[in-house]
Amino acid sequence: MSFKLLILEKSHNRNAFDCGKELLNNYIKQQAKQDVKKKLSVCFVLIDKSNDVKGYYTLSNSSIPQIDIPEEFSRKLPNSYSNIPVTLLGRLAIDKSIFRQGQGEYLLMDALKESYIVSKNVIGSIAVIVDPIDDEAISFYKKYDFILLPDSGKMFLSMNIISKLFPKI
Repeated sequence: MSFKLLILEKSHNRNAFDCGKELLNNYIKQQAKQDVKKKLSVCFVLIDKSNDVKGYYTLSNSSIPQIDIPEEFSRKLPNSYSNIPVTLLGRLAIDKSIFRQGQGEYLLMDALKESYIVSKNVIGSIAVIVDPIDDEAISFYKKYDFILLPDSGKMFLSMNIISKLFPKI
């Protein structure tokens, strides 16, 4: 099956999307277009040849308190920054019809690549953070070296580590 990864458009069919998590299903079906319109996030969708959404992720700017960043990454940061710019990978979901076929990893790698390009060329960002929805999501992100930030429940992957994934960018 072939897919395309595009920015969400009105023509993309979101109604049949089902990842098994109601919160993520409802987001793509009912809220994503509004968030994009209000410039709260950008939503990338994985669509099949019928224009059905089979996966998606969202990116937006965010910040986290410097004290929440692991010391190995924050020790060289100036103390004048109480909040540090990061990129929020707000949501990532795959339709149950294509679970365990590598599409989740594909979406994650694309999100990291997009985040890295923006941080390098447009808007500063020290890391990509995620706010995992459950233990399954925590396990998924741990496989890709995200670090759990205990006080916030968020997970963190530094742009320095991400840059090693994309050495030619």
